Amino acid sequence: MMAAPAVRSLTARVIVLSSLWAIVAFAVAGGLISTLYEGTARKGFEDLLTAQLYNLVNSVSVSDSGYLSGSPDLGDLRYLQPLSGWYWEVVPASANTQGRLSSGSLGILAVPPAATAEVPFDAAYRRSYDAGGLDGELLRVIETEVVLDSENHAARFRVMGNASVVAAEIDQFDRTLTLYLGAVGVGTVLVNGLAILFGLGPLRAVRRALSDVRTGRAERLEGRFPIELEPLAVEMNALIDNNRRIVERSRTQVGNLAHSLKTPIAVLVNEAGGMGSERGRVIGDQAERMRRQVQHYLDRARVAAQSEGGVFRTPVAPTLERLVRVVAKLNPGIDLAFDPDDAANLVFAGERQDLEEIAGNLFDNAGKWAKARIRVSVEPLGVDRFCMIIEDDGPGLTAQEIVEAKKRGTRLDEATPGSGLGLSIVLDMVREYRGALDLGRSDLGGLKATVTLPRALGGIDA
Repeated sequence: MMAAPAVRSLTARVIVLSSLWAIVAFAVAGGLISTLYEGTARKGFEDLLTAQLYNLVNSVSVSDSGYLSGSPDLGDLRYLQPLSGWYWEVVPASANTQGRLSSGSLGILAVPPAATAEVPFDAAYRRSYDAGGLDGELLRVIETEVVLDSENHAARFRVMGNASVVAAEIDQFDRTLTLYLGAVGVGTVLVNGLAILFGLGPLRAVRRALSDVRTGRAERLEGRFPIELEPLAVEMNALIDNNRRIVERSRTQVGNLAHSLKTPIAVLVNEAGGMGSERGRVIGDQAERMRRQVQHYLDRARVAAQSEGGVFRTPVAPTLERLVRVVAKLNPGIDLAFDPDDAANLVFAGERQDLEEIAGNLFDNAGKWAKARIRVSVEPLGVDRFCMIIEDDGPGLTAQEIVEAKKRGTRLDEATPGSGLGLSIVLDMVREYRGALDLGRSDLGGLKATVTLPRALGGIDA
C-alpha cells in the first residue's frame, strides 16, 4: 500500500490535530459524564425502592389470627395508578400467615417472583432482580422476608419500580448531553481554527514580504513581526544584503575584466587589419570571434550573478517596440508584425539588457533568413511566466539542423555573416533565468522560436 502524502500545510496540521484532540476530549468527557449520570440515576432509583421497602415493612402487621393487616402509604401516587409500573405487594412467607396486601396499581394482578434458586436471598434476607411488568415495561424488584411477631408469622415484602422510566430518562439525558457537547465541540473547533489562523497570520505577512522582495516591490523585509519571527526577518534581510553585495562585486569584476581585455583584443584586430594578407584576415576573424565569445561569457556571468542575488523588473512591450523599430530599419523590405498590446501589462523578471540580448539575437536571426515576413507575439503563461514567439517565412530548419543550431559557434550557412553564437547566447541566457527555448516550424513556412521567461508579479504599476 502506498503511504498517504504528508500534510505540508502547518495551518492544516495544527487545525487537524487540535480538532482531533477536541473531538476525542469531548467524546471521552461525554462518555464519562453519561456513565456517571447513569450510575447515579440507577443508584438513586435503587435507594428509592429500598426506602419504600422499609416504609412498607413498617406499615404492615399481623393479627392474632395470623392475617396480614395494614394500610401502607408510600407517598407516591404512581402506586395508585393501574399498570403504572410502580407496585408493592405483601404475601405470606410462613404457613401460619394468611392474607395478601397490594398497591392500588397492582390490585388482584400479580407479578410472578423470580425463583429462589435463580436469585437467592442474601444474608439479610434481601434480594433484587429485573422482571417483566404488566404492561410490557421493565421492573426492578426488591424483596425481603420479615418475621412480624413472636409467633413467627413471616411475610414477604415486594416493592417494584418502573425501570423503563429510568432507562428513558438516561437515554434522554444522553441525547441532550450529546446535543450540547456537540454544539460546544463544533464551536470549540471553529474558535480554535480561527485562533490558529490568527496566530499564524504573521507567517503570511512574512510570505507577502518575501514575495515583495522577489518581485522587486521591496528591497528588504519590512514591517513589524512577532518576537518569534523577528530573528528570521533579521536573517533574511542579512541574506538579501549579502546577495546584493555579491551582485555588485560580480558586476565590478565583470567590468574590470571587460576593460582589461578590450584593449588587447582591439590591438589584435587593428594589427591584423594592417597586415593586409590572408593571414591577417584569418587573425582578424579569430580576434573578432574571441571578442564576441568574451563578451558572451561576461554577459552570462552578469546574468548568473543578478539572477541569484537581485530582483529586476523590465516592461516587455516598450523594450520589444524599440527592438522592432531597429530591425525594421535594418530590413526595410520585410514586413515585421508586432502588437504591443499583447504585452501591455507583462513585466520581465530580469534586466533590460538581458531581454534585449535575447530578443535582439532572435530578431537578428529572423531578419537574416526571412523572405518577406516576420511575426512577433507575446503571451502570458500563468502568473509567473510569459512566452515570446518570433516567426519568419524563411527556409526554416530541420530537426537535425535545430540540434546543430543550438551548438555554440555552429553556422549552418557560411555565406551568411555572423559568428554562430546567436542561438547559443540566447539558450544560455534563457537557462540562467530557468526558462526554455523551443525551435520549430512556423505556419509562415520558416522558423518559429518560442522563448519562455519569468514574469514579475504585479504588472507594470506594481
